[in-house]
Amino acid sequence: MSNLDAKTDPIVVTGMGAVSPLGVGVDVNWSRLIDGQSGIVAHDRFDTEAFAAKIAGVVPAKQDDAHGFAAEDHISPKEIKKMDIFIQYGMAAADEALAQAGWAPQTDHEKERSAIVIATGVGGFPAMTAATRTIDSRGPRRLSPFVVPSFLANLAAGHIAIKHGLKGPSGAPVTACAASAQAIGDGLRLLLNGEADVAVCGGAEACVDPVSIGGFAAAKALATKFNETPSEASRPFDKEHAGFVLSEGAAVLVLERLSHAEKRGATPLAIVSGYGTTSDAYHLTASAPDGEGGQRAMKQALAMAGIQTGDISYINAHSTSTPVGDAAEIAGISAVFDGRGKDLPVTSTKSSTGHLLGAAGAIEAVYSILAIRNNIVPGGMNIIDPEPEADRFELAPNAPIEWDIKHVLSNGFGFGGVNATLIFSQI
Repeated sequence: MSNLDAKTDPIVVTGMGAVSPLGVGVDVNWSRLIDGQSGIVAHDRFDTEAFAAKIAGVVPAKQDDAHGFAAEDHISPKEIKKMDIFIQYGMAAADEALAQAGWAPQTDHEKERSAIVIATGVGGFPAMTAATRTIDSRGPRRLSPFVVPSFLANLAAGHIAIKHGLKGPSGAPVTACAASAQAIGDGLRLLLNGEADVAVCGGAEACVDPVSIGGFAAAKALATKFNETPSEASRPFDKEHAGFVLSEGAAVLVLERLSHAEKRGATPLAIVSGYGTTSDAYHLTASAPDGEGGQRAMKQALAMAGIQTGDISYINAHSTSTPVGDAAEIAGISAVFDGRGKDLPVTSTKSSTGHLLGAAGAIEAVYSILAIRNNIVPGGMNIIDPEPEADRFELAPNAPIEWDIKHVLSNGFGFGGVNATLIFSQI
């Protein structure tokens, strides 16, 4: 695929779907994000008395919120019992994205040219831990025959493919918190390589579970000092950042060539212009202090997009509200964007949603595209006393700002030293 082809007939986004702690649906996600609302709460998924972290970013239930989640809105009762909740969230996000894109393949050719790449960091963790408890308390004969397919990481992609007749290439990156950014990158590559005409890609995660929260807390990764004020817990780039907030949700994009979208009358929302992915080869859970691996991913994405650092209008940072991670990313951004300052907004929408792990890159892709379409930078919430290294950039503290946005760079970094950077551009 030549650069000329990529420029004259780029890969565009024609559909988006979102399920997050801010609600179900792209529109409500954006309105609540820009309104400065938080989806982080003191949850009741399990008894948190013995846990250091008692909060999480939980998708609201429809019974409590008109814009909340109800599985039966998207899945038949017979099928619900076959799926852990991460699959259910993925199904809802895919329904919305495909409906907006207007893609419902009918012919064999259309089905066979429709790819599906849905990532997750953990998969059906609650189903796994529940199955273990069942074996311990009642024995293995009491397990459901659906327990294994309910938790397998690739089954979000599998169920979406079955429901919508997507018979093209299938994938499920499981690269921790970079997973869904890589899924979008994989979808981009499939289209550029001519292996598909449409790629349905994104991520799904739902592991607000005693083992995951207990485990991350044991690793000193979670915010534990804001249990009484949950909305203040996620604070990337603020001096009081002391850990991330575990969250859940899903987001899905529909990608296709601009010519393909125009031929069938679909509306392009943004261009996926750049992608880069690298490995740190440094540490299991921490980036190098200078963010070297992330620097290379950002440079690769810029090169693919054919733009310069001065062309980036906004960076939606991966930063999760951990001191080590935030510092490494800002160091990496500062090195790549040397010479930029308050003319470059850098915020992390995790300040409102918490960290969706394997679905983080996808939900942040949705927000990045909406930032372009609305010329608004989401506010960096809970920034009271910013870290000096970050404060060289425009942090949009505690409120959104109007901004002329043509290109957004969005980062996703994960355990194991995985880095993924996406660039979205104005049509």
